[in-house]
Amino acid sequence: MERRARVHRTTRETDILVEVLLDGQGRAEVELRPAFLAHMLEVLSHHSLVDLTVTARGDLVHHLVEDVALALGAAVNQALGERTGIRRFGSALVPLDEALALASVDLARRPFSVADLKLMREMIEDMPREDIAHFLRSLMTAMEACAHIVVLYGENDHHKIEAGVKAFALALRMAMSPDPQRSGVPSSKGVI
Repeated sequence: MERRARVHRTTRETDILVEVLLDGQGRAEVELRPAFLAHMLEVLSHHSLVDLTVTARGDLVHHLVEDVALALGAAVNQALGERTGIRRFGSALVPLDEALALASVDLARRPFSVADLKLMREMIEDMPREDIAHFLRSLMTAMEACAHIVVLYGENDHHKIEAGVKAFALALRMAMSPDPQRSGVPSSKGVI
């Protein structure tokens, strides 16, 4: 069974279309601004191996960032279905030049997000710093996932964020991957 979903989110502020194939090859087709967000979505797709299509139009950067996160999270949530037979947990440690980031993911349907990225600048390329953490919070809420993304150290803000996104992508890939020893829900409660 293909783990695939399509979400079309339309508001008075934005029009977002997201398609995901969880068991893909890391192919991304992303049409949106800010360009830095598009770049991070391509990185997320490439390292998680989730095939991703995103088309987004809207009025303000903040609205686009938030609604892309909500649509992407909803699509991944739908594609995961009942979450049976998956590993559920994933973690990764990723270097990018002088930056080192750690990410840990739990797909237990308890949304929570920690993003300690240690950013210094107000703008990262063409994206406000505050919208980066907001994107991650909105993504985890809609995905119904818990994720902690921590930059341990680094000097370049672009490198810190990219290391964090790569770590998150690898942790997500691990968490949503099939567990050959499990057929049911990965919870001692019997339900996620």
